[in-house]
Amino acid sequence: MTGRSYDYCGSETPLLGETIGQCLDRVAQTYPDNELLVSIPQDLRFTYREFVQVVNRAAKAFLNLGIRRGDRVAIWSINNYEWVVTQLATARIGAVLVNVNPAYRTHELEYVLRESRARALILIDSFKSSNYIDMLGEVCPEVAESEAGHIESWRFPHLRSVIFIGREQHPGMFTTRSFAELGDELDDVALERAEQDLDLDDVINIQYTSGTTGFPKGVLLTHNNILNNAFSVAEVLGLKPEDRVCVPVPFYHCFGMVISNLGAITHGATIVIPSTSFEPEATLKAVQEEKVTVLHGVPTMFIAQLEHPKFDDYDLSSLRTGIMAGAPCPIEVMHKVVDRMHMKDVLIAYGQTEASPATTMTRIEDELEIRVSTVGKVMPHQELKIIDPSTGKTVKRGEIGEICFRGYMVMAGYDNNPEATAEAVDKRAWLHSGDLGTMDEDGYVKITGRIKNMVIRGGENLYPREIEEFLHTLDFVSDAQVLGVPDERLGEELLACVQLHGPRAANPPTPQEFYGLCKGKIAHFKIPRYWRVVEEWPMTVTGKVQKFKLRELAERELADGTLPDSKP
Repeated sequence: MTGRSYDYCGSETPLLGETIGQCLDRVAQTYPDNELLVSIPQDLRFTYREFVQVVNRAAKAFLNLGIRRGDRVAIWSINNYEWVVTQLATARIGAVLVNVNPAYRTHELEYVLRESRARALILIDSFKSSNYIDMLGEVCPEVAESEAGHIESWRFPHLRSVIFIGREQHPGMFTTRSFAELGDELDDVALERAEQDLDLDDVINIQYTSGTTGFPKGVLLTHNNILNNAFSVAEVLGLKPEDRVCVPVPFYHCFGMVISNLGAITHGATIVIPSTSFEPEATLKAVQEEKVTVLHGVPTMFIAQLEHPKFDDYDLSSLRTGIMAGAPCPIEVMHKVVDRMHMKDVLIAYGQTEASPATTMTRIEDELEIRVSTVGKVMPHQELKIIDPSTGKTVKRGEIGEICFRGYMVMAGYDNNPEATAEAVDKRAWLHSGDLGTMDEDGYVKITGRIKNMVIRGGENLYPREIEEFLHTLDFVSDAQVLGVPDERLGEELLACVQLHGPRAANPPTPQEFYGLCKGKIAHFKIPRYWRVVEEWPMTVTGKVQKFKLRELAERELADGTLPDSKP
């Protein structure tokens, strides 16, 4: 193989060149009676014509609260129709939607609210074991002491308003109804004026992605970034206005809000919410009852549906396609998805939040083997190259190197972090993924490893340094190293190796006690399953911890069942 690992995908279909609000209006005028959204858990349905009215009312309510172009609005919620309204209403007025992971706890909530400089927070009451109202009260007690819309907090000096999704009245918060009524106080002219000031390169979304240097970084994404990426993915999928897209993936992630929600909207298709968070049977039932044609998910979601005891009770014959992303898919799983779920055109996508997110996809015409063994080819209007990380030069096809992207989809940068931005996007506008891979003669890309020490657990990207930073807040931990170890079900699980000092060094916590110390402080999926107390690190000559040696020891202990496990 002598060609260079570079590819560009041209397209006869131009980029959209419009804001999200303009796209919504254009599609709604074309397909006013198509259903835009079906929320099964809320028993709600909206046509495009109806949903535009709801979005406009919410947009005016934000304006009445003083939210303007560039202001940040955080949403802390599971999947519901209010999430989609917020997504579109903030974009319509140029406000920046800040996605807060529903699994975040107090430690992470405080960080995101402070770093994002959010002027408003939208939240639900609770999710699983997380009581959002109580957690907000813990980090920002001033909310309960304030009049709605007039919060004054020393810890969050930008925060003014909290909006509760629901009818229950909480001190210092608007209810869904009282917030919506604010929109009735403004006429449409105010909204039109706000929209006239917008530009397609305005930042309208911040997604927090965990980083190798500690706390998450806020990825700044524009109308142009995410709208065109959603449109391109939908084009490759062959999406039509009559399609119905089932979305069991979370909205807070690019897969949910961009590929799923915006992808459907750009083509006049229908978004179907099967449940507030992923439930295998609820997804199967939604496919049957709503005659779903497109189903997205990570491999573990498809496995959970296929292995559900009532799988054969549901008629999935309406399905045609969908995207499987987030982790490598075993070929036997792909065969079952095609054969048993009728998804003959299911495709694989690869990318990252910083790329809005999709950069490569397989194609409908690809053989099944290609759709499993590769992550496809570069997307329309994008460039991709693979470089030698040490020299920056493009490697020959078939050689391993770092995957880099360039095009409309590259983020505007990391929020308030020019140093990290410069590390990720070079002077020639190439986004460096940190992933290692190869490109064959036909342009198909394979992922072979990671430069960044990222762990993928059940489709969730986890960055050890962030978890290590938290473990250092425990007063008896002198040092910590977090890494991934193999797991048959989730792909990888987390192992924390810790050095202790003080009295606890002689009487270390059990794995279950370690788990309890993390519970409620960081998201449950970031809490390591395995724990080992280490007295001395394996080190390089230059003094760096050799994580690969820790991993090798852990893999041996996993094999013989002696790795300390926090699972009851």
